[in-house]
Amino acid sequence: MKKILLILSIVLYSAALFSCGNEDKGDGTGHMYDVPLLGNPSSLDPQFADDPSSNTVIKNLYSGLMETDSSGNVVCRNAESYTVSDDGRMYTFRLREDNFWFFDENDDDIIDKEEYFPVTAQDYAFALRRVLDPQMKSPYAEDFMCISNAPLVYAGAESPDSLGILAADSKTLIIALDQPNADFLRLMSTAPSYPCREEFFEQTKGRYGLDDRSVMSNGAFFVRQWFYDPYGSNNILYMKRNDANWSETFDIFPSFLSFAIEETEDDIRELFKKDEIECFTTLNSSHYNPDKYVIDGKSAITLGLIFNPEDECYSNANMQRALSLAIDRDSLAEDMNGDLKAARGIIPPSVTIGGKSYREIVPDAEFARFDSEAAAACYEEAKSEIGINTVETVKIIVNGETMDSTYLHEVTQKWQEIFGSYIGIEDLSADEFESRLESGNYSIALYPLRGRYASPSSFFQEFEKRDYLKEALPEEKFTPTLTSCGSESELIAAYSSAERFITESCKFIPLFYKNSYLIADSENEQIAYDPFSGIVDYRLALNYD
Repeated sequence: MKKILLILSIVLYSAALFSCGNEDKGDGTGHMYDVPLLGNPSSLDPQFADDPSSNTVIKNLYSGLMETDSSGNVVCRNAESYTVSDDGRMYTFRLREDNFWFFDENDDDIIDKEEYFPVTAQDYAFALRRVLDPQMKSPYAEDFMCISNAPLVYAGAESPDSLGILAADSKTLIIALDQPNADFLRLMSTAPSYPCREEFFEQTKGRYGLDDRSVMSNGAFFVRQWFYDPYGSNNILYMKRNDANWSETFDIFPSFLSFAIEETEDDIRELFKKDEIECFTTLNSSHYNPDKYVIDGKSAITLGLIFNPEDECYSNANMQRALSLAIDRDSLAEDMNGDLKAARGIIPPSVTIGGKSYREIVPDAEFARFDSEAAAACYEEAKSEIGINTVETVKIIVNGETMDSTYLHEVTQKWQEIFGSYIGIEDLSADEFESRLESGNYSIALYPLRGRYASPSSFFQEFEKRDYLKEALPEEKFTPTLTSCGSESELIAAYSSAERFITESCKFIPLFYKNSYLIADSENEQIAYDPFSGIVDYRLALNYD
């Protein structure tokens, strides 16, 4: 069976190349993209999957009522229009007439009339009920707790049918919130809000999203073949343009996506070096010439110091404040390369609100300051409180895959100059780093803070999810406050207040904003990369090779 599938994949690949050659209009469209996935997608279920490989395929397989455009604005996609009630608690979405489900029932790559049918409001309602069904254990449930009755439903006290979600007719979806939420439209642009057809879901009998015959498409491409053998090679996920949703309104430029499923980034880099793939994502672009490649870098990670709350010395509040006050970020910025920027806040510059960088709206200059005299005073006070004369040498653990430690050495050298004590640096692999954090085997760590979405809320939620970050939070949760703002200005003020609290607590000390990258061959344009979810969107990609 494995050999038969492999032969079939080769035949399909050859046919795709032939078809691509015939369709190429010389304007960059009609191309077959050879691209990678880092690891096999865990699932193609939008209400459940939560890894970059799955996210990328899902983005190209489905589409939602709303989407975020290249400027960070939330705009209509499959919604023709929407209205919001005066009190900000009722959203009414009117669906477009030209978005269709497609499932290739006879597996012949031809879109027959009986194989495609309109997406309905019921499909969106069913999807959101699935997210909030406690039996499903969706990782996105917390994001949608703003929907009326959601907390009771998720606690098992009410059925999913009691949620504030109503398909008034096939083209009208109404969602009621318990309180206004200025971030709700952005939530409706994310994968968990993509539609799910109940009848098809039931037919998969628990296999939904787990193989190529258990998914259907309402987006730009459909899954033609998905083959993965954890002990073999030539693992692929092959997608073809969904012509049922190809129109003047919704352009789909490539004809095919051929994903090579690879186990490591080194494997992917080797394929790119051999010109066997056309782009990949990475945290390190230093080996690639911007004159030869398209390098799209976005500042989407905040690297900050965290402290083991069980460490007698570095759990001391004055010690943490001393280290924070002794960081000269202006001096760091003078020598910084384009990959890193000195950070004073929690939210990195690529996060946008209303199409504008959040960091432009809320400058971070006021969130942290350098004061060597105050730092030295806090340091002496800390030693007195702990009851020690000298501070033992420790090492900051660093995920070596996220950054070059050179700039962190500048920080520790300044500490040595001010305090007369040395703190070292220990570079670890990603797995070793996470293991050390979970086991508590560290004194100080440089933590890479990432949000799941391009939203400040997503970054603050990370503090609630990770035990080793919770020390930075007040006793009451941030999330309810951040999701109950009725206007954009209220939301920005809440974000700013949350940033100020965390930075002043010195439990998480921001040091650097770090870039994530998409690297592509120079003949490519308009490959869209979301550094937060890891999504690579090929819907509008052009290739001029």
